[in-house]
Amino acid sequence: MEEDSKPLLGSVQAGEYYTDSLDPRQRRPFHVEPRYIVGDDVQERVSAEASALNSRVQYYGRLTASSDRLLVPPDHVIPAAEDIYIYSPLGTAFKVQGGDATGKNPSIVTIFAIWNTMMGTSILSMPWGIKQAGFTLGIIIIVLMGLLMLYCCYRVLKSTKSIPFVDTSDWEFPDVCKYYFGAFGKWSSLIFSLVSLVGAMVVYWVLMSNFLFNTGKFIYNYVHNVSTSDTEFGTNGSDKVICPYPGLDPDRNRSVFLFSVSDNSTGHAVFDRWWSKTNTVPLYLIALLLPLLNFRSASFFARFTFLGTISVLYLIFLVTLKAIRLGFHLDFHWFDTSMFFVPEFRSLFPQLTGVLTLAFFIHNCIITLMKNNKHQENNVRDLSLAYLLVGLTYLYVGVLIFAAFPSPPLSKECIEPNFLDNFPSGDILVFVARSFLLFQMTTVYPLLGYLVRVQLMGQIFGDQYPGFLHVFVLNIFVVGAGVLMATFFPNIGSIIRFSGALCGLALVFVLPALIHMTSLKRRGELRWPSAVFHTFLILLGVANLLGQFFM
Repeated sequence: MEEDSKPLLGSVQAGEYYTDSLDPRQRRPFHVEPRYIVGDDVQERVSAEASALNSRVQYYGRLTASSDRLLVPPDHVIPAAEDIYIYSPLGTAFKVQGGDATGKNPSIVTIFAIWNTMMGTSILSMPWGIKQAGFTLGIIIIVLMGLLMLYCCYRVLKSTKSIPFVDTSDWEFPDVCKYYFGAFGKWSSLIFSLVSLVGAMVVYWVLMSNFLFNTGKFIYNYVHNVSTSDTEFGTNGSDKVICPYPGLDPDRNRSVFLFSVSDNSTGHAVFDRWWSKTNTVPLYLIALLLPLLNFRSASFFARFTFLGTISVLYLIFLVTLKAIRLGFHLDFHWFDTSMFFVPEFRSLFPQLTGVLTLAFFIHNCIITLMKNNKHQENNVRDLSLAYLLVGLTYLYVGVLIFAAFPSPPLSKECIEPNFLDNFPSGDILVFVARSFLLFQMTTVYPLLGYLVRVQLMGQIFGDQYPGFLHVFVLNIFVVGAGVLMATFFPNIGSIIRFSGALCGLALVFVLPALIHMTSLKRRGELRWPSAVFHTFLILLGVANLLGQFFM
């Protein structure tokens, strides 16, 4: 019985021959038939490679005598740690815990990794989205969209488990789409994944232009002792809130130079001309970011991903402090618009659903994130807790900024798609937030570009870096899209809602629902309630996209 508890191949040292397993009594087969493995999922039990390695080890065993060391199985024949089992004479085997498994993340790390990955630029648009839908309806929509997106993400996570008799341990969602729908499924999932990435890069460019402009403006005003308090339409006091477009003109292309009214000197006019949020600053970013996109590897920038967590935590602190100082300004008008307040239920609510589709979007990488979870049986629970944390964060920021926005004297309609624009450039706390976000986005932008390159070039050319010219042309296209949007349409709320609704149509609503129904149908388990519900999900995705064009 003592022999039966030993590892299958004895003790193995990396880079050495496993000489202590030459005794036939110690040599155990590490490939065990799936039906004999205890406490594991059938589809994750034994890989085809493990079976092949088992045959090779047995081949070496037949050639080797117990005293002959010439034909000892070399280390490259030794199975990987995840393919080693403890064998029982009863015909069962238990997977060895250790090796790579010890390097996997506990549940708390997995939850916060999902939260950190999902937390993006959409958090800046939450107050604007609530304003577009109405305060009460906005809260309801955030909760319902969070639940809906969680279920669709759950369907993506379980999609690899629905494929019988195939090792899907290294599959991603495009592989699942290819299995069910052929090349069309693979390319459609790839294209819409690229849409989400490029859309995020465009939003980043618009925001980086915004943050760089306001940062430069703060420094210039501080050095030249320029005050803008008399030229900004907003509240008085130490925590000033402004309405950048008091006429509520939806045209965001016009230039507003708040301090040029009080001082028309030549120096300020020159600064205004060469430091414009839409005309010049987006072009300045090219010199900084275009060279970074051409790096072969983005590993250097991956070291700064922790800045995303710091930025979100600082935003939460900033929102809390502003809400405490400003207080709450709410007046409930259920369907009628007043001078300073918006109705609780507005017909513009599809704009919020479009933003939330991207805000809760993690479907294209959830399988990869969950592979690193130490306890795979807790995947559904950890995913649900991560979505709960994300939803609470969005609700916290959106509700507090909307409620604390000082109405009167300002109208709630003044809330901007980037709520930081509702604070003057001279606000030191907001200046710190913009500086944090600017540096963080400068490091994340090359990572997004790297993901676009890997997905696109890898599929077209079979190489992640086919050549400098190919990569340069791709980067010119991506950067050009960002510059054009930052120049002519710098409204991140609209960019987020359109890109979110477009990529969400395929990767959130259509493909996961179709894959689930197809899988059930092939097993003969599809019933009409499930068919009706998942068809309804597809129709919701279509309505979400169409709603963006009519609102």
